[in-house]
Amino acid sequence: MPIATEVLVVGLGAMGSCTLAALARRGVDAIGIDRFAPPHTEGSSHGASRIIREAYYEDPAYVPLVREAYTEWARLAVESGRPLLHQTGGLCYGPPDGVLVQGALTSARAHDVAHELLDAREMTRRFPAHRLPAHYMGVLERRAGWLDPEQCLAAALEVAARHGATVRTHETVLAWEPSAQGVRVTTDVATYEAERVVLSAGMWMGTLVPSLNARLTVQRNVLYWFASAPPVFDATRFPVFLGELAPDLLWYGFPDVGAGVKVAMHQHGPTCTPETVDRTVHEDEIAAMRARLAVWIPEANGPLRRTAVCTYTNTRDGHFVIDTHPASDRCWIVSPCSGHGFKFASAIGARVAALVSGDASAPLPDLFRLDRLDRP
Repeated sequence: MPIATEVLVVGLGAMGSCTLAALARRGVDAIGIDRFAPPHTEGSSHGASRIIREAYYEDPAYVPLVREAYTEWARLAVESGRPLLHQTGGLCYGPPDGVLVQGALTSARAHDVAHELLDAREMTRRFPAHRLPAHYMGVLERRAGWLDPEQCLAAALEVAARHGATVRTHETVLAWEPSAQGVRVTTDVATYEAERVVLSAGMWMGTLVPSLNARLTVQRNVLYWFASAPPVFDATRFPVFLGELAPDLLWYGFPDVGAGVKVAMHQHGPTCTPETVDRTVHEDEIAAMRARLAVWIPEANGPLRRTAVCTYTNTRDGHFVIDTHPASDRCWIVSPCSGHGFKFASAIGARVAALVSGDASAPLPDLFRLDRLDRP
């Protein structure tokens, strides 16, 4: 006999776990399922740290949402008793006319984000680990920092369960379809009859929504941790950063908080599928990262402590997809997030839970509409 519920959340990464917690807080009868046991290392929501920043170079439309996310992460931290957000300040640097510096300045000025504009000499004085070209500029914002993704997911799922939600792991969706009661979902374990469904399955979205397949690209990205010599890499002298090394070549990094300096390229990996993700980090990849460190952050080029592989699920314009499914307004698509969604998950979860519950007081930006992907 099918299991009945008001809302079924499929995929319990950042978006799904936060949506489930927000639904449960509202008193909604909700079940969340995941093919693994989150927090896990098979998708996007892992790696010990994720940057949160306010002077959002991608588009000023994100700034109100990230401000809401700060509030929601703080709420979740209090509810769970877990440390989630660590503020270090954040530095975006690059050519003065580059997409990163210009985009960060545009958002900061549009939304009165507290920031400083620094030249290369001042950046080097304050943050001596960086070696920057003389013409580079930087945007420094004090409110930026990093979130612990594993702690965030654990906290969200704990809060969801405390408020009455059911969390089911190691369960894979085989099919879903609109039904008289709402949406019927069949997994390898059970069948569900839900009034509404939230699909937040990351790189598996193309399987759940085949019409998205041609409009999404899954990308493999590698994270690296290198041993460093404090104090130059502690949070006061080495805040989280995002740097433009060349046109269309960005990287990012974190201070050493015990595990080494973490660095990674942004939107720079090969395409793959959920079935073909290469989880091995190869010597030529490590050598390429070491070559960049030797030029840009030479003192971080110490012994390699750890690597990890994560995936981005990208749209062609780099923005999210959060919208109802064309075949059923009872089904919500809450993914993909193009490699920069984690920081927003607490706010998006709260807004999606409201919309799914019939509360339209906090709509999502039109930037996230599904039908935009059909435009030339």
